[in-house]
Amino acid sequence: MPKVLKISKGPDEGLKHLLRFLLENGKVKGVLTLRKMGEYGAISYSLITNPDDIDSTVPLFPLMPDNLAKQLSRLTLIEAATEPIVVVLRPCELRAFVELVKRTQGSLENILFISSTCGGVYPLEMAVAGDIEEQLPQYWKAVEQGEVIPNIRPACKACVYFVPYNSDITISLLGTKSIDKQSVLLLNTDKGVNSVEGISGQFSEEGLDSAAIEQIRNEREAEKQKLSDEVETKALGIDDLTKTFSRCIDCHNCSKVCPVCYCHVCFFETETSEHGPIYYETELQKMGYVNMLSDTIFYHLVRLFHVSASCVGCGLCADVCPANIPLWAISLKTGDTVQKAFDYLPGKDIEEGLPFTTFAPEEFAGIE
Repeated sequence: MPKVLKISKGPDEGLKHLLRFLLENGKVKGVLTLRKMGEYGAISYSLITNPDDIDSTVPLFPLMPDNLAKQLSRLTLIEAATEPIVVVLRPCELRAFVELVKRTQGSLENILFISSTCGGVYPLEMAVAGDIEEQLPQYWKAVEQGEVIPNIRPACKACVYFVPYNSDITISLLGTKSIDKQSVLLLNTDKGVNSVEGISGQFSEEGLDSAAIEQIRNEREAEKQKLSDEVETKALGIDDLTKTFSRCIDCHNCSKVCPVCYCHVCFFETETSEHGPIYYETELQKMGYVNMLSDTIFYHLVRLFHVSASCVGCGLCADVCPANIPLWAISLKTGDTVQKAFDYLPGKDIEEGLPFTTFAPEEFAGIE
């Protein structure tokens, strides 16, 4: 059973108290978390080294402006962090970063991870419209009750992996009573325990309420099935996919924000993927017309193949799609199928090999 630190402040203030403590006492050299930027209150990830700047952070604000795994990959791709830093991120972001580390796209060294039992985030369009602040009282009330939160992204409503793997410290949010009066932090690793040595607070040994977590997970499963049925992703036949992807405008936003779509040069953005004049001439002679976005279906099918084993269901692909294609549902359905076939949960175990690069003779024994 993990050690638990309780701080007599609400979770946001309690976490900021911890982050300030870590910086002021030299436990870490930097803090990577969400921060309000400028006079208009835009939210962005920031790396902070000055304890005085902790006041401007909003580490638990229900918004994901980007999947932080991509930013961590950029920070640690060439070399690992040379000084210890603490990173506050959501369970899906942590799982995505572990997947990138497995692909040598980052390093876990010198990083203290803080995550939470996650209630989900609001769509980016609500942040652009400035509508999130007024939702916060309702958000935190639903978190305390362990309920599905209205208006959050569909991918978050359908997420059943809201308890983080591999976090050094987990903040208990979902179903935690009196959440506005006390922060409950589970110290999961020796690194987590050592980092809080000397901080003021109440220490004990306890775990998450397993019954409450299971109830929330069951509700999320039901919501996942409901949302999946609404966007008709049961069959995923070629006709349905062709119809669904016909709205694609070939912007490639989905690949740019996907945390596990990490190729620095995408085939679909090279000259190799461009059609020459002979293609258009042939199509015109054959069909009488030519679709100028002819490879959108191929693009999406290749992307689904590339990310299916490692999709963490963060939902950013759908959040940035200007054509409102339910990419989160399609990716989630495809990912679930592939991951169950390989008995693989992306980002759960850093030591577990990637499905497509690991040979196991007993796999798919029934296929001839």
